Amino acid sequence: MTAEVGHDGARYLAGSPVRVAILRALREEPRRPAELTDAVDATRTTVQRILAGFRERDWVVKRDANYRVTPTGERVHDAYETLLTEVERGDRYGRFAETVERVGVDFPAAGIPDSDLTVASDQNPLAVVDRLTELLRESRGGEIRAVSPVVLQQFNDAAAAALDDGANVELIIDRDVVDASVAEFGPATDRALEDDDAAVYVSAEPIEYGLVRCEDVACVTAYDERNNPRCVLESTEETVVDWVDDAFASLRDDATRLSSVVERA
Repeated sequence: MTAEVGHDGARYLAGSPVRVAILRALREEPRRPAELTDAVDATRTTVQRILAGFRERDWVVKRDANYRVTPTGERVHDAYETLLTEVERGDRYGRFAETVERVGVDFPAAGIPDSDLTVASDQNPLAVVDRLTELLRESRGGEIRAVSPVVLQQFNDAAAAALDDGANVELIIDRDVVDASVAEFGPATDRALEDDDAAVYVSAEPIEYGLVRCEDVACVTAYDERNNPRCVLESTEETVVDWVDDAFASLRDDATRLSSVVERA
């Protein structure tokens, strides 16, 4: 019975933007019906009808001609605003969450709220590549740890520039990326083998997502089924940083140095 009542109340509030606007306005301060009419751009009849509905649910009371939100009304308002925030966040981060879940990445949900997201679009299909390249170029002289399911010239150039500036680079790739690197990016592969500041590892299993860890920033990149980078989540929050560090360490523990793989090829 309680769940049905709660559902009816939620459906009532969500069924009209004007109801939400009125409850939001009253949450800010007590108001008269005429003030609410101006504040929410609704007719007096509509406002009076909604106020009656709120009073039936004990969300508001009338005192001295003003309508005030009750403690219950405050909780309903705040919970609804939280729901709206989460739904909006779900719309924005949905592609990232769906992609990492599809490939079996157990990314912590707690890491999403305080993270930034760059998303590729039809208007800017290289947005993710550009952002990752920018992060690599900004980490001059620092330590870079990365995981990538693809090899791109932009990434190679950014890594080379970072090495030139004194960075220490650790990279984990899979066998498909090794084959593509040897066939298409010989100089970059040679440098990965010869530069003492570069350590490349090869995963025995296919890699389906990306990681970047540089300075205090941790990133997780979601790729589509054609290995196109679709979105990158980046954060300096401890939850994300620790998760990326642990994921990288786990992959590296099970990987083989590139020199051994190339020698056997």
